[in-house]
Parts: sequence; structure tokens; C-alpha cells
Amino acid sequence: MTDSRSGTPRRVLLALVALGWPIAVFTAGVSVMVVGAQPSIPTATGAVSSAGPSAPVPAEPEDSSQQLAGLATAKKPADGYRRDAFGPAWQDTDHNGCDSRNDILGRDLTSVVYKPGTHDCVVLSGILDDPYTGATIPFQRGNLTSEAVQIDHVVPLGWAWEYGAADWSDAKRLLFANDPMNLLAVDGESNQSKSDSGPSHWLPPNRSYRCDYARRFVEVLFTYRLAVPPADRRTLQGILKRC
Repeated sequence: MTDSRSGTPRRVLLALVALGWPIAVFTAGVSVMVVGAQPSIPTATGAVSSAGPSAPVPAEPEDSSQQLAGLATAKKPADGYRRDAFGPAWQDTDHNGCDSRNDILGRDLTSVVYKPGTHDCVVLSGILDDPYTGATIPFQRGNLTSEAVQIDHVVPLGWAWEYGAADWSDAKRLLFANDPMNLLAVDGESNQSKSDSGPSHWLPPNRSYRCDYARRFVEVLFTYRLAVPPADRRTLQGILKRC
């Protein structure tokens, strides 16, 4: 996906923001200047911003297996995980007026009905074609019914904490917890079963979705430069080889 205002790949934008680079300019045809100590990024024509000498920008691997191979192998996992380290749940980090839970429900459900007066923000009902089980699940907002469809962090927050996020800033953790790339509307029971498990301990029961799941898991890891424990690396490699 490409940012419509800049022509810059969305993955690159997210990666730069997630890595803590303050962005000064993102307009088509203009150099991207990073403020501070980071090096300048050359334009397509080879021009360099005035922030200093440029370094070659390596091509970003598009293949999931290549992305996975480029990630560090995790050592001892960090302890001390706290959910609140990622900020309050379901924030409006993209400033569109809707919290991230309703954004994902609106994106992933069909036949969506919104609460009147919320500017198509609060989802009252819809239908989920659940990727994790292959089942069709009706969603109805309510204290006793909302849990049937839950929003899963593809790369769980607890897992991310252990393999890199413990060292991030609060702002980066908040971005990660609300990043649509890392969020999916799924069957509530499957989400509870998965908890904070990595791929070596949990995979979607729907085998036809496992290739997509592995690709998405790796894309998130690559974007945020998380490390990978050996067992999860082997599991992801095995799935991607069969895709």
C-alpha cells in the first residue's frame, strides 16, 4: 500500500515512524529529510538533502522468507511484561475519530451497521468470515455478545515485549498496539486460546489461512525489527516453504 499524499510505501512510513525517526517532509518528488542525527535519504534522482552525506538505501525485501532471514535471532526473552506498557487499549492513533477496535471491526466485517450519530465509527453489528476457524460469525455489540468477535494482535503484545518491545519508547509501543497491520477481527475463543503464543505454540486451526498468517506475522516482525526465537523461526520457515 502507498501513502496517497507522498507516493511512499506505507510499510516504509510505518517502519520509519516505529523506529523513532521524526519525519520533516513526505511529499512526492521532494527529498525525505530526517531531522536529527539520522542520515539523509537520497531521492530517486540521486539528490541528497542538506542534512549531510547519504548512505546507500538497501532494497527492502518483499519476500517473507527473505524478511525473516534478515531478522536477528532472539536471545533470552525480556521479563516484566505489563499490558499497560502499550498504553490504554484501543486508541485513536491515526486520529480519524474512531478507536482502533472499531476501525478493525469496520474493516473486517461485512454487512456492517454503525451506531447513528457516530460518523460511521461505532460498529453495532456485522458478519465475520473468521480467518482463524473458517466459520461465519455474527457480531452484535453488547455486554453479552461482543466477545464472540475479538481483535487479535497477530504478533501478541506479550510476545513482542519479550523479543524487543521492552526496549521501545512508550510512543512506539502505543503505535504497535494499535497498528492495523497487526490487528485482525477473529473468533473470540481462538483469540483466547492463542493468548501471547508465538507460531511454534499456536497456529490458526484453519490450515488454509496459515500461509497468510505466517506472512503477516513476518511482515510485522520486519517492520518493527523484532527478534525471533529459534523455535518460532523454524515454524515460520516451514510454513513459508510450503506456501
